[in-house]
Amino acid sequence: METAAQITVDPSKIMQVGTGFFGTKTLLSAVNMELFTVLAKRELSGKDIQSRLGLHSRSLYDFLDALVAMGFLKRKGLKENALYCNAEDADFFLDKNKPSYIGGILEMCNNRLYPFWNNLEDGLKTGLPQNETKNGGKPIFEAVYADPKKLREFVRAMAGVQMGNFIEFAKAFNFSKYKTLCDIGGAGGYLAAHVAMNNQHIQCTSMDLPQVEPIAKENMQNMGLKDKVQITSGDFFTDDFPKSDVITMGNILHDWGTNDKMILIKKAYNALPEGGAFVVIENIIDNDRNKNAFGLLMSLNMLIETAEGYDFSFSDFEDMVKEAGFKSTSLLPLTGATSAAIAIK
Repeated sequence: METAAQITVDPSKIMQVGTGFFGTKTLLSAVNMELFTVLAKRELSGKDIQSRLGLHSRSLYDFLDALVAMGFLKRKGLKENALYCNAEDADFFLDKNKPSYIGGILEMCNNRLYPFWNNLEDGLKTGLPQNETKNGGKPIFEAVYADPKKLREFVRAMAGVQMGNFIEFAKAFNFSKYKTLCDIGGAGGYLAAHVAMNNQHIQCTSMDLPQVEPIAKENMQNMGLKDKVQITSGDFFTDDFPKSDVITMGNILHDWGTNDKMILIKKAYNALPEGGAFVVIENIIDNDRNKNAFGLLMSLNMLIETAEGYDFSFSDFEDMVKEAGFKSTSLLPLTGATSAAIAIK
């Protein structure tokens, strides 16, 4: 039998992942200081960036050139003679002034999640959340919904992380048999908005708690969709879901434990007609649980953030929806690690 020493092995993957937080925190700091928003206007020298961001001279070029090496910035020249600008993806997704901005989720990662993940070991040993609740704070949703500023930030963050998937779903799913859609826990209304924009015959509704209604209505007004997307208020645990041909949930089920997941699935079943579709857009874990690393890591994030939440595989989804009475299922890959798990009544 060959020993590890006899097999050609390379420590680079171990080192890359083990020190991955170096690059993570460098990118998150750049987003938080709005570097990419500043550089979206024009290319700048290091000294100009230093002045605008209030940076010290000591590690200025290490910081900027690390972002170049990781592919987030482009550069002409070197050090004092250099001019920096955004790489294409950073310019599109990390400039706060563009509607394609996804930095909200990265701001939340920087300001909240990054320090909480330092306590992952405690979470693994206790099964308890490691966020604000650990020190007597309110649970995340209670705290966020109680503060209008935090709520607006949270809605923006959730929109950013899912926008590409909502657009892909709106184009890839076959809506020809359906006339109405309701997005449960719809936050800013973006899933319903993209379905409405890409499928003119669908009348859409987005349902969330009353505190979110003004934000969602403002978004629909800005997108010119106030006649195509109805914004309605309700608590998805206590109120019935609006009757619809399609019921969607984007990153909702993974917040809850199995019993609560089943409550929501059964409510979706009851709101649908025969042949209606229940669609869950999440980081669905592969059935062998060895490929979708992001889905598995997101499930660990649910340990950090929630009392019982977890991400799930497609076979887990099938078991739950069949128990609720759905007759058939399918999986529609979207972008990156995200898929739409579909159940038909």
